[in-house]
Amino acid sequence: MKKLMKRLGLAAAGILMVCGLAACGKQASSTQPQLVSKGTLTVGLEGTYAPYSYRQNGKLTGFEVELAQQLAKKMGYKVKFVPTKWDSLIAGVGAKKFDLAINDIAMTPERKKAYRFSDPYIYSKSALIMKKDDQAIKQVGDIKGQKIAAATGTANADNVKKFGGQNVSSTDFATAMSLVREGRVAAAMNSKEAFLYYQKSTGASDLKYQEIPTSKIKEQPIGILMGKNNAGLQKKVNKALAELRKDGTLTRLSEKYFDGDITKP
Repeated sequence: MKKLMKRLGLAAAGILMVCGLAACGKQASSTQPQLVSKGTLTVGLEGTYAPYSYRQNGKLTGFEVELAQQLAKKMGYKVKFVPTKWDSLIAGVGAKKFDLAINDIAMTPERKKAYRFSDPYIYSKSALIMKKDDQAIKQVGDIKGQKIAAATGTANADNVKKFGGQNVSSTDFATAMSLVREGRVAAAMNSKEAFLYYQKSTGASDLKYQEIPTSKIKEQPIGILMGKNNAGLQKKVNKALAELRKDGTLTRLSEKYFDGDITKP
C-alpha cells in the first residue's frame, strides 16, 4: 500500500511539473513579439500621404517609412511595407495582415481600448485648409453647418463633427485638396504638417491654411498601432523608439521632413 501511495505521489508530482513547465512556456511566448513573418516587421501604411509615406520616382519614402526602417534595424528585423487604403489600415492590424500600422495615427481613447500603441513619436497640429480667397472661415467654430473634407474614422472627422460640420469623406490627402479646389467642400481638416509639405512640394499657391489653436483642438500624440494581444512587440518597439530618440535619429528625421522638431509636445 505504501509503495502504491508513493508511486501515485511521484506521478502527481510529475504531472504538476509538466503543467508548470507548460504554463511557463505559455507565459514566455506571450511576452515575445508576435510577427506575421518570422524575422520580418510587416508594416501597414498608406503610401499616399506625404511627407509621412509616399512614392518618389516609384520608390516608397517619407518620414514614417524611414522611421520604420530604423526601428526594424534596431529590433534586428527586416522590414516589409504593405501600402493600404486608410479605411482598411487599422482593421488590417486586427486581422493580422501586418504587425503594426504607422500612418500619423492619433492615439485616441477609443483606439486605445481596442489596440496597443507605442509611446508617441510626434505631436500633430490640426489645420483647416481652404481656398486662398475664402473669407467665410476664420476660426474652427465657423465650420458649423459647412461641408468639410476629412477621412472617415480619423480624429479629424471626429473633430469636424464636434464643431458641427458636415463630414465629406476623402480617401486621401490629394482627394481632399481636390474637393476644396472644386468647391465641393468649404474646407478640409487635416494635419498642418501635411499641408505645409504639400504646399512646398507642389507650389500650391491657390490654397491657404488656418491653424486650429490647441485651446480648441489639442496637439494629437501620434503612435504606432499594434494588436491588443501583442505586448511583446509593443515593448520591443518602445525600446527601439527610445534609442532612436536618444541618439538623435528621431529629431533628424523630423527636421528632414517637417523642417522642424515635432517629436516633443
